Amino acid sequence: MRQAFYNQIERIAVKDKSVYILTANLGFKFFDSIRENCAEQFIDVGVAEANMVGISAGLALSGKNVYCYSIIPFLTMRAYEQIRIDIAYHNLNVKLVGMGAGFTYGFEGYTHFGIEDMALMRAMPNMHVVVPDTIENAVKVAQLSHTYPYPLYIRLGRAGIKNRECEDFNFEIGKGILLSEGKDIAIFAIGNMIEPALQTIDILKNSGISATLINMHTLKPLDVELIKQCISSHKGIFTIEEHSIIGGLGSAVSEVLAESSYGGIFRRIGIPEKLDSKFIGTADYLWQCYGLTAEQISKKIISALAG
Repeated sequence: MRQAFYNQIERIAVKDKSVYILTANLGFKFFDSIRENCAEQFIDVGVAEANMVGISAGLALSGKNVYCYSIIPFLTMRAYEQIRIDIAYHNLNVKLVGMGAGFTYGFEGYTHFGIEDMALMRAMPNMHVVVPDTIENAVKVAQLSHTYPYPLYIRLGRAGIKNRECEDFNFEIGKGILLSEGKDIAIFAIGNMIEPALQTIDILKNSGISATLINMHTLKPLDVELIKQCISSHKGIFTIEEHSIIGGLGSAVSEVLAESSYGGIFRRIGIPEKLDSKFIGTADYLWQCYGLTAEQISKKIISALAG
C-alpha cells in the first residue's frame, strides 16, 4: 500500500515541482526512485520528526505542496505539538502520511503500534483524516491529496490487500462507500478492518442477520448524512476499527447517534484500553488476541443483538 501510494506521488512530483516529500530517517531503499527523479524535492531531515513538521510548515507557507512520512507513533505523537501549532492552526497544505496502522508492526512492540493516532489527529483543528483500505484506494487518495487544500492525515495499513470496489468507483474524501446492503443492522468499518468486516457479513447471513456494511474510509470530515440514513433504517449499529475504542471511529459515530437520539443497539468493536504485555507478534496474531477476527466480531454482534 505504501509503495503504491508513493509511486503515485512520485508521478505527480515529476510533473509538479511544487510537491515536496519529507521523511525522518526512514525508507532508504523505499525512496531511492524519488531521490533519483525528484532530488531537489526530497528532504530527509534525520531523526527529527518535530523539525520535519516545522520545515513542512515553512515550505507550505512558501507555496509548496508537502508530504511528510514516518511511522505512525513517531509522526503523530513525537511531533504532536508542532503539528498542532505549525500546521493545524494555520490550516496549511501539508499531508501527514503515517505508516503502520494498528498492529501492522506487531513484532516491534508498543513503541510501533498505531492505535491512538486517529483520536489524536481527529481532535486537531482543521485536520482531516482518511484511511484507505486497499492498494487501489491508496492510489486514489494520493491522487486526490495533490489538490486537497486542507491539512490531511493519511493512515496507511497492511500491504497486499486487493481492491473490492469497481474500477470506476468515485472515491471521495468525506463520503462513505456502501459495500453491502442489509435490513437488520449497519456496520461501519475502517481501514484494515474492512476485510474481516466483509467476512463478518457472510457469517451473520448464515445466522439469519442481514447487515449493511459501509467503508467509512474518512474519519474527518465524517459522513454524518450516511450515518443518519442508517439510524432510520437499522435496529443495530456497530463500528469496527483497528484502533483504541476511545476516540476513533466508534466515538465519532456514537456522537452522531447520541445527538440524533438513536434508540437502537450500538456497540464499538476495537482495541480495548488495556493491552496485555504478553501479546507481541504478527498482526493476525494480535487480531486474534484482541477479538478482531471475523469469527470473534460476529459473536460479539450476535451476543449484542440477543441481549
